[in-house]
Amino acid sequence: MRVLITRPEQDAGNFSDHLRRRGHEAISAPLLTVRVHNGEALALDGVLGVLVTSANGVRALARLSERRDLPVFAVGPQTAHEALSAGFTRVESSDGDAVALAEALPRWVRADEGTLLHASGADGAGRLEALLSAKGYEVRTVVLYDVVAATALPEVAARALQDGSLDAALFFSPRSARVFKDCTLKAGLVAACTCLIAGCISRAAADALSPLSFKEIRVAARPNQDALLASLD
Repeated sequence: MRVLITRPEQDAGNFSDHLRRRGHEAISAPLLTVRVHNGEALALDGVLGVLVTSANGVRALARLSERRDLPVFAVGPQTAHEALSAGFTRVESSDGDAVALAEALPRWVRADEGTLLHASGADGAGRLEALLSAKGYEVRTVVLYDVVAATALPEVAARALQDGSLDAALFFSPRSARVFKDCTLKAGLVAACTCLIAGCISRAAADALSPLSFKEIRVAARPNQDALLASLD
């Protein structure tokens, strides 16, 4: 299949390789751009561990701090892999979403052991902190990056939709799905979606595509990229 990848450029390369190994052709058309905040080194004194809910959070954390000794509690396998690649020595993964991470955390650390830091993007700030505060944890959320949405379909995506050469499009978040919907409506390419399989990392991402109609909408069995890949099989 010829598959459109809508995720940010930083994540698209490796995922394209995974698609090719499965016999698919990858077309990268980022709809979101990650911008890490510049500033002084991140203060981690008194922090027991770091919560990360995306690979972007790991990259921003690694850029703003040289420390690799703190445990990292990651939302899923891709984020955990990014943390290990960045040199963090203890990495735990909840293999899910923010809710799953909040549920899994008591297996690794007690609420009375100390303060946790959430290396967050602007869009997700506060949600995980609220979930864990309800469980008695002290969490400090620090916004380390922004994710900026495209205002129009990248040319490669618009052209592929126009000429009907796509078989599927993959959506890794509700926000990327909403941006695709808005840009597709703006470009007048709604009809082109009826020939596509939409692969969505979650039901929320699938719902965000409404009112677009697709040949088929497939939701990954788990909210991670391996399950999303499997949904194409």
